[in-house]
Amino acid sequence: MTRTGDHAASAVDLGRADTTTAPEPVFRAGDADVVRAVDGHLARYLADRRAESLDLDDSFTTELVDPLAAFVREGGKRIRPLFAWWGWRAAGGADTGDEADAVLRAVSAVELVHACALVHDDVMDDSDVRRGRPAVHVAMETMHRDAGMRGDGAGFGRSVAILVGDLALCWADDMLHQSGVPHEKLHRAGAAWRAMRTEMMAGQFLDLRNQAAGSESIESALRVNLLKTAGYTVQQPLRLGALLGGASREVTAALHDYGADLGIAFQLRDDLLGVFGEPETTGKPAGDDIREGKHTVLVNEALRLADTEGRPAASATLRAALGDADLSRETLAEVRDLLVETGAVALVERRIETLAASAVDRLSTVDLPEPAAARLRTLADAMVRRDV
Repeated sequence: MTRTGDHAASAVDLGRADTTTAPEPVFRAGDADVVRAVDGHLARYLADRRAESLDLDDSFTTELVDPLAAFVREGGKRIRPLFAWWGWRAAGGADTGDEADAVLRAVSAVELVHACALVHDDVMDDSDVRRGRPAVHVAMETMHRDAGMRGDGAGFGRSVAILVGDLALCWADDMLHQSGVPHEKLHRAGAAWRAMRTEMMAGQFLDLRNQAAGSESIESALRVNLLKTAGYTVQQPLRLGALLGGASREVTAALHDYGADLGIAFQLRDDLLGVFGEPETTGKPAGDDIREGKHTVLVNEALRLADTEGRPAASATLRAALGDADLSRETLAEVRDLLVETGAVALVERRIETLAASAVDRLSTVDLPEPAAARLRTLADAMVRRDV
């Protein structure tokens, strides 16, 4: 971030606060200050809302507000606020001054939308672990048991987690509209904010529906990737920042297309990590996507290739493993081998590279200011290689 004089602090300096969250590798090169600023704004906002919640009820504060605040503060790479920030910069927005600081507060709200999505996703998928820690509904179940409460501890945990996610989504809207960004600019950016939240819900629904129906459609899986991941991870945060900055229709469209390509590539990489990644990297048990019965592009490509090549034993093994909550290490290893042998892994890797290249090409169709153009190209490479 640049400085224009001894007394001129950048927006990220104005937003900075002590935090225990260390920037991830991709941010060290140029975005550590942005991440610290986002962390600072989130910490202050959550502390203010906690203070207000004490007027309602102590247990509400300690057993619902505090778990939400801890979940937001103690994990996450701040990818979504970062893309929103670079959307603002790509629109010509400054990195210094009160308005830039207000924009940083506004885009920090996207992280609360993300918190809602993750907490609810873990409930729907019955996932026990998130970011290497017990998922919120599991932690709440443990609290229920340790406190000697009556009734179904698992049901209590799921119910409280749903409320934690709901509260995150409510406070996201509050944080955006209390950010200090002028009303006319918030109104202009409202289309992206609305689309981001609705598309996220649509993508989650289609993911559940595809899983329940056992859909092996690759197009349907790609549609889920676009709505559930690409939209609220890259595409709409970028558009949000660009609209806050008053970007032209051409720039907004280019960023929108870049976000779609890059977001899908990011999810395809996540699909590979969901099967081949190690818990230290993913923060979740190895093979969770298979245990949960996820019909990802990777899995559906493997089924298509096995069926096309006349390998009924391979198809049967893959279909039997999907949704097997007691999937053994040996069966997971067999599934991994089949995903490679069918050519599905290589095909998905090629698709990732094609989408990443296409995303970068989208940026060349418009004249973007520096350093935004260069940083978006760097982030594209980091996202698909998961240096985030």
